[in-house]
Amino acid sequence: MENNLEKNYNPQAFEERIYKHWMDANYFKAKVDPEKQPFSIVLPPPNITGQLHMGHALDHTLQDILIRWKRMQGYEALWQPGTDHASIATEVKVVESIKEEEGLSKLDVGREGFLERAWKWKEEYGGRIVDQMKKLGDSCDWSRERFTLDEGLSNAVTEVFVKLYEKGLIYRGNRIINWCPECKTSLSDVEVEHDEKAGHFWHINYPIKDSDEVIEIATTRPETMLGDTAIAVHPEDERYKHLIGKYAILPLVNREIIIVADEYVDPKFGTGAVKITPAHDPNDFEVGLRHNLPQIIVMNDDATINAKGGKYAGMSRYEARKAIVKDLEEQGLLVKIKEHSHNVGQCYRCDTVVEPLTSDQWFVKMEPLAAPAIEAVKDGRIKFVPDRFSKTYLHWLENIRDWCISRQLWWGHRIPAYYCSDCGHLVVSKEAPTTCEKCNSNNFKQDEDVLDTWFSSALWPFSTLGWPEATKELEYFYPTDVLVTGYDIIFFWVVRMAFSGLEFMNEIPFKHVFIHGLVRDAEGRKMSKSLGNGIDPLEIIDQYGADALRFTLVTGNSPGNDMRFHMEKLESSRNFANKLWNATRFVLMNLDVDYIDKDSVEAELTVVDRWIISRLNKVSREITENMDKFELGLAVQKLYDFIWNEYCDWYIELVKPRLYGEDINKKRAAQYTLTYILENILKLLHPFMPFITEEIWQNLPTVKDSVIVAEWPKYKENEICSLAEEQMELIMNAIKSIRNVRAEMNVIPSRKAKLIALTTKDEIAKTILDNEEYFRTLASVSEIELAKSKDQIPSDAVSTVIQGAELFLPLDDLIDFEKEIERLEKEKSKLEGEIKRVVGKLSNEGFVSKAPAHLIEEEKQKQAKYEQMLNSVLERLESLKNRG
Repeated sequence: MENNLEKNYNPQAFEERIYKHWMDANYFKAKVDPEKQPFSIVLPPPNITGQLHMGHALDHTLQDILIRWKRMQGYEALWQPGTDHASIATEVKVVESIKEEEGLSKLDVGREGFLERAWKWKEEYGGRIVDQMKKLGDSCDWSRERFTLDEGLSNAVTEVFVKLYEKGLIYRGNRIINWCPECKTSLSDVEVEHDEKAGHFWHINYPIKDSDEVIEIATTRPETMLGDTAIAVHPEDERYKHLIGKYAILPLVNREIIIVADEYVDPKFGTGAVKITPAHDPNDFEVGLRHNLPQIIVMNDDATINAKGGKYAGMSRYEARKAIVKDLEEQGLLVKIKEHSHNVGQCYRCDTVVEPLTSDQWFVKMEPLAAPAIEAVKDGRIKFVPDRFSKTYLHWLENIRDWCISRQLWWGHRIPAYYCSDCGHLVVSKEAPTTCEKCNSNNFKQDEDVLDTWFSSALWPFSTLGWPEATKELEYFYPTDVLVTGYDIIFFWVVRMAFSGLEFMNEIPFKHVFIHGLVRDAEGRKMSKSLGNGIDPLEIIDQYGADALRFTLVTGNSPGNDMRFHMEKLESSRNFANKLWNATRFVLMNLDVDYIDKDSVEAELTVVDRWIISRLNKVSREITENMDKFELGLAVQKLYDFIWNEYCDWYIELVKPRLYGEDINKKRAAQYTLTYILENILKLLHPFMPFITEEIWQNLPTVKDSVIVAEWPKYKENEICSLAEEQMELIMNAIKSIRNVRAEMNVIPSRKAKLIALTTKDEIAKTILDNEEYFRTLASVSEIELAKSKDQIPSDAVSTVIQGAELFLPLDDLIDFEKEIERLEKEKSKLEGEIKRVVGKLSNEGFVSKAPAHLIEEEKQKQAKYEQMLNSVLERLESLKNRG
């Protein structure tokens, strides 16, 4: 029969072709089918600025494994794809391209001109990551691909904003926010990354009004003192009780600021007196509200000091810091400077140190939205895998602050708020108003800001399915079954999808949240541009194939834990693919029929056949159980062991005598079992390594269609054969033990030896005798004898023990004594020569006096090693010469 499988495994030759085949056949397409149970996953939408990195590769591999598995189990499986407009990240890229290509700024081209260029940028680069996802093998329903700025998704965003506003859950207010001076926009709390950095505490004396007294404060940001409006002390702090209600003089500015009592102050930290800058610190802002303090913003949006900063106006915040410290020192008000390590907030996009400041922004009131999302995890409707991450989720929601959702950007969903230019009346609506209900003016201006990019992605599980329209897809596929994501975006995304789904669908957005860790380099470091330790998954795919990359990422992976990426593991994965490829070629070369009916060979199935069929059944069940628990790393390890060890290394070797023999019935039974196991191996392996399994499947004459839609192996009680498994365990242990003995004695494979089995158990004796052919082919056994007592065993036979029996190999059969004595005599002469050379060297005073100590030590170690080896050779020689 013709074998069309290429001689060598070369993924580059077929992976692209296979993917096109799947696409052309619409295998990824999901439809509403009341006859089938739905299973859905939404893809965490990658940024259109993005390039596939190792984190994506892991995330997508895990999702694709689950979706392919459920598809094969008969579910109507939808993997909903799409991309994110990624507001800040994309705007930064577009601004850079305008500057590089046109020499212009964002303001030079204006809002409309900028958006025109941004959409053009999206068209040019937005699809790049999708093409890369296809190279990885992502089986998404690409006919449903969405983009967060699509018209439908934009309608959903507007609908949500208006509904939340009408419920009083969105408001505009002057609050302390995180401000990025580089991106020139507000950030939510989760968009600020905190790093421990070395800094200083500057201790400064503030004079008390109409007194010789001073009050000492400590600050990490002296430049913000220009906006101080009070000093706070603890109400029970005896040191400062007499100063409460009095005024201090703000150094350098000479403004009077009140001293207030507030329990926020920790009397044991620093000096126990805290400067209060309500416009530039979130805690100070709260103190300011409690004491009705004024807010003085002293910085521009680029973090330079504004006009309220007096002589420091125009300086950057760090220039101002140096100048202020210098002036305080000159005026004798700087007490001391202490080293201090503290957390510094940085913009998650550009790493610029964030500046807290008060600003008019839009906020979502979080407490009413958080409560149902908390309850959904506590009552088990949403389950985290592993469960420990539910604590992270709950801690965040239980301590959540109102969410700042407005961004001072142009790329994104523009806030549907309109201001009457004549009377200032605010209207929030889906459509731009035409007439002001307050003054009848028709002169409206839309809010300039756009929404936080996470506002739209929070709606992803239902907006992608057509909400706010009541679509059939929404009714069928929502709620989704699993969200697969990294632990690093639980706050950013998981939390927001949870409360949004419960608010607008009155239903959880997903039943399970499957959390994975980060992919780190071989040394355990996070992959980053600055370290230069990133590994491009596309380069890996080009070199090793997508299957090897996928297999590497899932092997050893456990939910929630980081993993290290080793090139050795990648080589091992490719070797595994190669092993399967070669095993398949062997099967195809020994197949001379297209189909064999099991009933026709049932009587000829041997213990080996029944063993491998039984083992396949058990492994299939275990793998399915592991996958149900999201233990994909465990599942793939069991499959690897079964394929490599049991099928390739044992079964294929054990079956060869029948394939090459004359008995056609025995041959057919072997062929049936070989192909039956191979077909099921391909099904089990397909979710993990989709390309190679499809390519092999297409070359098997015993199957049809595509492995992508083949039925997932089900456990069959009638195919379990415990007796065959017990017998094969005995046979394999015996063969391994014999091989080990032969290896220890350096016996060449071609030298046959008699096997004497000593056992009192008839069933063990029968198993060994009945399977003599396997001992002949795999353990170089010439014949098998049974013994009931040790009297029947030659005195010089070497032995090994297995459960229930002792195995003996006569030494005469293993060794040609004359040749072995001759070889050992040569080895003895060689070692004696080496010892003589080393002793001579160490006896040479010239060498000993001039050579470095480490060389002398090396020679001494050589002498000890050679002497030990010589003793072993002499013992062995004596033993052989004294035989008999």
